[in-house]
Amino acid sequence: MNQVAKKENSSVALASLFEDDQAGGMQGMGSDDFAMPFLRVLGQLSPETNKRDAKYVEGAEPGMIFNTVTKQTYDGEKGLNIIPCGYKREYVEWSDRGEGTSAPVAIHPVSSGIIKEATRGADWKDRLPNGNYLENTASYFVLTEDLQTALISMKSTQLKVSRSWNSMMNSIKLKGKNGLFTPAAYSHVYSLKTVQQSNDKGTWFGWNVSLVGPVQDKNMYEAAKQFASSVATGAVEAKHGEGETKSKKDDVPF
Repeated sequence: MNQVAKKENSSVALASLFEDDQAGGMQGMGSDDFAMPFLRVLGQLSPETNKRDAKYVEGAEPGMIFNTVTKQTYDGEKGLNIIPCGYKREYVEWSDRGEGTSAPVAIHPVSSGIIKEATRGADWKDRLPNGNYLENTASYFVLTEDLQTALISMKSTQLKVSRSWNSMMNSIKLKGKNGLFTPAAYSHVYSLKTVQQSNDKGTWFGWNVSLVGPVQDKNMYEAAKQFASSVATGAVEAKHGEGETKSKKDDVPF
């Protein structure tokens, strides 16, 4: 107990020491200089799970949730709690593996109608006339229970999970002074876990989202609201390709 008390007192003292110089040395950094962490589902072919790969993360296993910036892993069965603060669906244009960089060629709003220019190829990808392919991608900007901001990208088979989550959020109704209303997405906490999913092509790990309940902490609600405002105004954007899998690596059957 004494050691715990000493550690807590030391942390408080350090915070007090550092507070006067908060963000010192970072004055020249803007939003473009920071990487938004992606929360990814690790699969059988994820390099983070391969001990022989340079990107291997100690303890990482298929089915775990992985933070691409902090390199932290979470038990997929236990999951973690998150608050959704923003949503965006786009068509991300990619070149094939081995061609170009790991960044997408372009990102197209759903309203652009570019999907009408694509045709379904033999590989079941939506191919544009230039040979590139489009991925229908749903992005969620979230706040974790330890107040970290992160991005969750859902595509391919995970779009079904996305639609279910969206319906879940939209179905919440509260009684206000003017009757029933739908509260903000960031008013509720959700549990993010991973489960095995399958079809006639095989089995893989995918997302599972369930409702926990209303946000109970006022400070957390205010933090989520502020993050949601940053997303809505465009101050925070999804930078696809940074820590994100390029194609269907998350859905590779095993």
